[in-house]
Amino acid sequence: DHDLGDGKPVGCKGKIDFLFVISRYSGMAYFQTQLRDAFPKFIDTIEAKFADFDYHIMVVDGDATWGVSTCDEQCPTQCVPNYPCGYTPTYCDTRIGAGTVFPAGGDAANQPCDIDGGRRYMTTGQSKLKETFACVAQVGSSGNAQIGDALTAAVHSNTNDPGGCNPGFLRRDALLMVTLISNTYESPGMPWGSQGTPETWAAAVRKAKGDSLESVVLLNIGDTMVPGCHEKDRLCQMVKLFPFALNAEVWAQDYGPFFEEATDLVETACAGFVPPQ
Repeated sequence: DHDLGDGKPVGCKGKIDFLFVISRYSGMAYFQTQLRDAFPKFIDTIEAKFADFDYHIMVVDGDATWGVSTCDEQCPTQCVPNYPCGYTPTYCDTRIGAGTVFPAGGDAANQPCDIDGGRRYMTTGQSKLKETFACVAQVGSSGNAQIGDALTAAVHSNTNDPGGCNPGFLRRDALLMVTLISNTYESPGMPWGSQGTPETWAAAVRKAKGDSLESVVLLNIGDTMVPGCHEKDRLCQMVKLFPFALNAEVWAQDYGPFFEEATDLVETACAGFVPPQ
């Protein structure tokens, strides 16, 4: 006697969690600029597609440390222009997978980013959204490229539950779009890279999204030649495990076309979205 509806997917209704995982490896300054340049149009395009656009936006970097240890040792002399010697990092500043709010180091913003509400991620109505994103996305080039580790930690329940560094970021009834940006391979055994495998990273995302990768869109902007994957490029290999995913070339002069293609994937995935029970 119950009304079971017409059997069609509920859809995400414009509710989307955006997770950006950005390498802090040497030489990343140029690629972070490319991302910041592409972001405004990307958000405008998504907003135009969804009348009730409801976002969470978080940036995490590929390193568990805050700032640069050599600069900390030299303070108050600044080994990097505008390095914030007077700042004491918090517990979450030094946890991989925690939202970035104060990027510090070479080529970094070297200032606190004005995220509303004291959270480590932005939500719908964030004041000066594009400027704030530009601040948090300038994570710099003084660190590691542990993208797989950062992705896994960012979606883990310990990070998103109350008491974690990013409480409430991941919503069960929201589509998740993940953007990865790195200029080096996640080669096994490299000191700057991650533990685990493409399969374990994908499994962490699957678990976080109620055992459904159909509720995830993945854009990997990496040091890869599309459509093939180098045998050492584990991020590129992970993309193949997701039904809505795209590999793109980090050396491209404009990331805009990548995000335009990703918005089509978001629209398709959103239409078929079924929130987990």
